[in-house]
Amino acid sequence: MKSIGMKRLLGAVILACGLGSAGIGWAQQAQPAPQAQSQPQPAAPQPSAAAPPAAAPAVTVSAETKAARAKLDGYQADLDQKELALQGRTLSDADLQNLRLQIEPVIASIRSVIDEQAPRLEASRQRLSQLGPKPASGQPEESSDVARDRAEREAAVAELDETQRLGRALLVQAEQLNTQIGDLRRAGFTRALFEQSDSIFSPSLWMNVVQAIPRELRAQRIVFSDALDQAGRSLSLGVLLMLGLTVGIAIALYVGRRSIAPRLVRRDPAIIDPLHRNKLLAAVGVLVLSAGPAIAGSWIVWVAFDSADIAPPRLEQVMAAFLRGLAFIAFVRALIDAILAPDHTTWRLIPVRNESATRIMSFAITLATIIVVGKVIESFNAAIAAALPITVITRAVFALAVALVLAELLRRFAARANQDETCLGPYMAPEVDIGGPLRSLGWFIVAVIIGSVLGGYTALASFVVDQTIWITIVIAMLILCIALADEFIGGSLRSQSRLSTTLQANTGIRRRSLEQIGVLASGVARLALIIIALLLVLLPWGIESTDVTGSLRALFFGFSVGDLNISLSSVLIAAMLFTVGFTVTRVIQRWLDNTFLPATDLDAGLRNSIRTAAGYVGIITAGVVAFTYLGLSLERITIVAGALSVGIGFGLQSIVNNFISGLILLWERPIRVGDLVVVGDGEGYVRRINVRSTEIQTFDRSTLIVPNSNLISGIVRNRVRNDRVGRVIVSIPVPRATDPDVMAELMKRAALAHREIMSEPNPRVVFKKVTENTIDFDLVCFVDDIDSAGRVSSDLYFEVFREMRKAGIGVPPGAVPAPEENEEPRDDSSKKGGEEDETLTLLKDKSPA
Repeated sequence: MKSIGMKRLLGAVILACGLGSAGIGWAQQAQPAPQAQSQPQPAAPQPSAAAPPAAAPAVTVSAETKAARAKLDGYQADLDQKELALQGRTLSDADLQNLRLQIEPVIASIRSVIDEQAPRLEASRQRLSQLGPKPASGQPEESSDVARDRAEREAAVAELDETQRLGRALLVQAEQLNTQIGDLRRAGFTRALFEQSDSIFSPSLWMNVVQAIPRELRAQRIVFSDALDQAGRSLSLGVLLMLGLTVGIAIALYVGRRSIAPRLVRRDPAIIDPLHRNKLLAAVGVLVLSAGPAIAGSWIVWVAFDSADIAPPRLEQVMAAFLRGLAFIAFVRALIDAILAPDHTTWRLIPVRNESATRIMSFAITLATIIVVGKVIESFNAAIAAALPITVITRAVFALAVALVLAELLRRFAARANQDETCLGPYMAPEVDIGGPLRSLGWFIVAVIIGSVLGGYTALASFVVDQTIWITIVIAMLILCIALADEFIGGSLRSQSRLSTTLQANTGIRRRSLEQIGVLASGVARLALIIIALLLVLLPWGIESTDVTGSLRALFFGFSVGDLNISLSSVLIAAMLFTVGFTVTRVIQRWLDNTFLPATDLDAGLRNSIRTAAGYVGIITAGVVAFTYLGLSLERITIVAGALSVGIGFGLQSIVNNFISGLILLWERPIRVGDLVVVGDGEGYVRRINVRSTEIQTFDRSTLIVPNSNLISGIVRNRVRNDRVGRVIVSIPVPRATDPDVMAELMKRAALAHREIMSEPNPRVVFKKVTENTIDFDLVCFVDDIDSAGRVSSDLYFEVFREMRKAGIGVPPGAVPAPEENEEPRDDSSKKGGEEDETLTLLKDKSPA
């Protein structure tokens, strides 16, 4: 206590000295010059045109800066004390860890001070930059008010910048101390791990053990006598009742846990193929209900014994190791029962054989029991301060026991694999089992443990045993947690669950998008679980989460290249800003498509142009915001664009050409969505105008993708550029003997009778040409919508053909023309000729598909 008080007094003296010197300096700056006080003041100032500007007044440090520097001085004194503690003597791992825990809050506090000063410094620099540079020599002097304002702003920038530099220097010192402590801990861990002692077969080791036995027996008698004396002083009827009640409750929980889980979690063997979600819920239930009571029982007994204070502190550690061991055995059994389900084949998360599941369960419990017994004996050796040879023998014996049990397990699996290979009979699909790579890794671990024990590296053998068990438990828990994340995070969004249905109904997100979100969320959950598992695995190796987070912080908050700070956090946030802007743009486009634009009288082409222009504006705005957050100003973007102009000119010329052509199409609108156009040999309707190309749907339902540059520089026929009126031409060849006037009247009457033919312009019949056997007529008429031109043309062909049959034009030899209305049929079978057959053939060839 005295040393702590002296250290605090020394730190206070140092801090007071620092503040006093700083205050003297500030006071000296604030005091006027003595010479100026001794000079007599003139009665009245004489005006002068070339009077020099007034001297800038002395500037005092602001209260905020004083408080920040006081905090930094306190942090510096604390760090100096810790640095002296590291250099003074060799500290244990616990002391080093305690120092590290004390430094972490100091680092966080220094960072907060730096972050608080940063916006103030930036604001002061911006205010100073508004005054512009000082006048050069030979230029007119600035006024006294401007000079005073400039001096004040420069002083504010100087004091804030100095505070920032002091904070960064302290931050570097603290981080170096943190790194030094981590290096010392890892060095001590490595030194203790690879410390060599006598081999288990060394005669000198056993001789030392024999010589130490009498001393250990005396130490045990002393410890037990102390325990009995303390128990006699502390025990009373109430304490005995309390201890008996807690022990009874713990025994009930230990014994009853095997019946609690089967009663509350039903894994029905009659269900041949249960749902994967039901398997996971049953596994979690078994794990919690089987391990939870045992852990609760151990905790209750420990609280009771610790409160009663009936044993010395040395024996309390033995009791704690024993209770932790019981809980550990129950947890191992519950974990294997949850994942492998030895008694419930259909509810097994990993499809292994029944024999393998039962064997793994029994061997795992055996290994856990051996480890627990070894840990309890080690705690007892520490309680009685056992000699080093006895500690070495204890660790070596239990490490060899674990290695032999593990070797027997691997041998039985290898024998089972050989039996399956030599088995004759019908083919059966093999189940998942411990394969060759896992068995090889297991034999390697066994060899390392046995070799370390024989070589005298007992600490290394014990560490390998502990790590093997620990990593196995972590991997088992990781498998279970990943399965839970996949099922309840990704599966809830991929399947027709209540959550996915609710999200679709309330947000309007498509099912495909929900599935993609589910896959992404499941992947993020997997990555987080794997990182946590890696940290848990590396924890006993002397690598803590603070080491990893420090490296990740350096990567995340980045590094500087010139005056540009490059960091993963900035890139991620910029990408997030761009994603948010892109999403908002798509939402606005969808609102325009579905809500706003359909309520207007605009045509489909103009609506598509508005929608596309809104998309361009939104995406460009999101890109500018993202680049601005990254610190890329317009000047830097211009430099990058200039550097890329050569590549654009050569490699991306066609893409840029198509992009600019797309903008021209959207602005001038020579082609609109829904127009019927002819491009080369293709004809169809414009369905979409994209950034690079335009999609045209042809009459056979295929899609024609045309680069935008072809639509701008090439020849395009737009059938509906001004209106949707379409022309219909019906070409009819008839025999030369046909009366042209009758044929023309017949065709015109058929056109006027159709309800979709426009009366203005009037339908007209054109006498096209005369051939050797026929005369050709064209019926030219117009419809108000070109989409109906094909159907109207077909109707006219049918109608003209019917009228020709009625009039007897083009009737084949022997055929009877259709009777007129109110006219009896007549027999014209005597008429012969071949011109009618020719006409019918020509009509068939001319008719549209």
